[in-house]
Amino acid sequence: MTDTSRRALLALAAAGAPALAAGAASAQSRPSTRLDAAPPRAGAPRVALVTGSSRGIGAATARRLARDGYFVTVNYLTNAELAAGVVRSIEAAGGRAISRQADVADPSAVRSLFDANEQAFGGVDVVVSNAGIMNVAPMAQMTDQGFDRMIATNLKGSFNVLREAARRTRDGGRIIALASTSMTQKRATHGPYAATKAAQEMFAGSLAKELAGRRISVNAIAPGPTNTDLFRVPPQVRRMAAEQIPYGRIGEPEDVANVIAALCSGDGEWINGQLVFANGGFF
Repeated sequence: MTDTSRRALLALAAAGAPALAAGAASAQSRPSTRLDAAPPRAGAPRVALVTGSSRGIGAATARRLARDGYFVTVNYLTNAELAAGVVRSIEAAGGRAISRQADVADPSAVRSLFDANEQAFGGVDVVVSNAGIMNVAPMAQMTDQGFDRMIATNLKGSFNVLREAARRTRDGGRIIALASTSMTQKRATHGPYAATKAAQEMFAGSLAKELAGRRISVNAIAPGPTNTDLFRVPPQVRRMAAEQIPYGRIGEPEDVANVIAALCSGDGEWINGQLVFANGGFF
């Protein structure tokens, strides 16, 4: 290296040192952007909207997020009393929640649901697209009505919710769609249902990229056999399912809700655009 080159390098280093120091100081003083570090705005609550949350995994998720400090909008399709019970349980534990009816298959109803949430709480930070139905039968016996209703609720309904979530979720938020381990099992009688759930992985992966720059993570959660109304099977089938899980039992709604809550925490930010299996190791 020539003397001229050395002098130029030393001059560059000397000029850059103050800028580097200022940058380091700025980074140290910059507030954390993690959701568990602070609400999205000073003094404002974090808000979650959970579809299909009058029972099962949705209700457990609503209760868990409320316990974590979220104000929650509980959504239901037909059973207002069940949804009101979820709200009461949240309020009894010191949280805040409202319940609103909406059929996720109806785009205008989904918009109204988000409007009601905004009117009550000012915005939304977490959206969980959980509403779904399961109709299983051999393809030769599957009715048009049963198939069409699953498409309307599980596929179009989830699209309606995720589209609205993409428009309204505040920066730094979380969007989660409920898939199912059934999508990997290729079980007889489950083909159409599994197909609607496989779509959730595609939705999450694409939407995560579309929301780049806003620090919104989007993931799909795939539960396995879980003790909900959807898992209506004979006792021997339930025992067989439990035997396929290393813990020796099927899941409870709270098991899945805990995974959703973990993704919604600040520590879950780096998981994005993924399919996360919450099935206890079911194989």
